[in-house]
Amino acid sequence: MIIIIGLGNIGVQYANTYHNLGFKAIDKLSAIFNISVEKKKYKSLIGKGTVKGQEIILAKPITYMNNSGMAVYALKKKYRDSRIIVIVDDIDLKKGEVRYRERGKSGTHNGLRSVVSYIGEEFERVRIGIGRDTTKDLADYVLSNIKQEEGQLFIEAIDKACKIIEEKIV
Repeated sequence: MIIIIGLGNIGVQYANTYHNLGFKAIDKLSAIFNISVEKKKYKSLIGKGTVKGQEIILAKPITYMNNSGMAVYALKKKYRDSRIIVIVDDIDLKKGEVRYRERGKSGTHNGLRSVVSYIGEEFERVRIGIGRDTTKDLADYVLSNIKQEEGQLFIEAIDKACKIIEEKIV
């Protein structure tokens, strides 16, 4: 079983923010894999399906970003031997850059810090760069709406992230 978790914040007010790129990636994977992500379970909205012979769970934690670890832990506790892939925004990468790592530290990301505090560092991650905006407070920036002129850049970044995940499923 592979559990793919996109980090973000629930609520319409956060739907188009930089911090919700993980949710947007899950929405894209949901369409690609034809897996509906609507069932409330394990502190997440989840969907189950089979892709390339692999059982897949797509998940969007409903705990808010800074408590994402609670949802990841609940899923890991239920599906103990599962492979976990977390999709997350990253201010330390250039806007639109996508990077995959098999494991690692949480860096400056509070959502990843929460996940690491609950399950340790042994999980894969796909990071989507959002860059930094030095004119704004960090929280204000990550919770601000993606600028219209950047929309296509992030659509392409999400596509790259989803392609990486599709490759990793094989």
